[in-house]
Amino acid sequence: MKPRNDPPHFIINTIPYNRKKVLIIAELGTSHGADPIKAKELIDAAAKAGADGIKFQIVYADEILHPNTGEVTLPGGKIRLYDRFKQLETSPDFYAELKEYVESRGLLFLATPFGLRSARELRALHPQILKVASPELNYTALLGELASYRIPMMLSTGVSKLADIEAALDITGHDQVCLLHCVTSYPAPERDYNLRVLPNLGVLFGVSMGISDHSPDPELVPALAVAMGAAVIEKHFCLSRNDPGLDDPIALPPAEFFRMTGTIRRASSMETGDIADALSKERGSEIVEAILGDGVKRLAPSEAANYEKTNRSIHAVHDIPRGKIIHPGDLAILRTEKILRPGLSPSWEPQLYGRKALNFIPAGQGVRFEDI
Repeated sequence: MKPRNDPPHFIINTIPYNRKKVLIIAELGTSHGADPIKAKELIDAAAKAGADGIKFQIVYADEILHPNTGEVTLPGGKIRLYDRFKQLETSPDFYAELKEYVESRGLLFLATPFGLRSARELRALHPQILKVASPELNYTALLGELASYRIPMMLSTGVSKLADIEAALDITGHDQVCLLHCVTSYPAPERDYNLRVLPNLGVLFGVSMGISDHSPDPELVPALAVAMGAAVIEKHFCLSRNDPGLDDPIALPPAEFFRMTGTIRRASSMETGDIADALSKERGSEIVEAILGDGVKRLAPSEAANYEKTNRSIHAVHDIPRGKIIHPGDLAILRTEKILRPGLSPSWEPQLYGRKALNFIPAGQGVRFEDI
């Protein structure tokens, strides 16, 4: 099969949506465990399950979080989250090989960078689309870097407020951008999705809309997202939920992903009202109406506690003594995550250099106004 060279449909005509060509993305993330054989096995299975695109995450631990951020419990026991990300680092050649393999299957290759180094390595692969994960929606330097590439972009909007989306689009521009509505909770309750927000955000910002879905049900949120005009649906994919990947417990195995793609394709051929009616008869009108929500953009209940902790903020790379003049290398734009305190928004970073630390700032902790 020929590699896919045609640009995704949402780039050609963002408004109105063309939901008869919904782009279905299998988010493989780091489920390959840095093993190219496992990665190709995942690609083959996702292709067979009906995916149009395959997405990876280009991980460098130092671009994501501080070593002191805390631990995560995995099947083998507790491990520092930083160390787990270190285990998932690969060379640029790893993703170059996977991109070639994905395109040999006639599928679209996508990847998410988490910092400037991974962004530049991704650009060198000449992707057709860039994907920004929800925690990086406020990472102003990264958004500016990606916008300079003039490559179409998807922005996930989990754990964000309306002002956060507006600020991101001020940097990236509105042309050739697709927003992916998302709930940053793993797994995310279907009732938190408020899918009527899709057309509202699409009209408000003049962009196409999609969804990055972390809910466990393979049909409810994807089908109703199609009814609300989603041009893109992204879902985590795994070979088995018992596999050791960070996202495998909330991903869809092949049979369930295949069930999802079939449901999406059927929904794409139906009228909007017919989709909701069919699901109401099958699952009940109460759950369908709860998932559709009121269309007002707000933090979902299951993700509200993550605001400012999952997003990026300014952190001390090492201990910063009181009285020290702050220089590049002292600070990093990181996710707060587990046990650290959040710092200032990334947009403040340039204004902190050359200023004096008024307090001792421990390594890893967020830098606050009162510290400078």
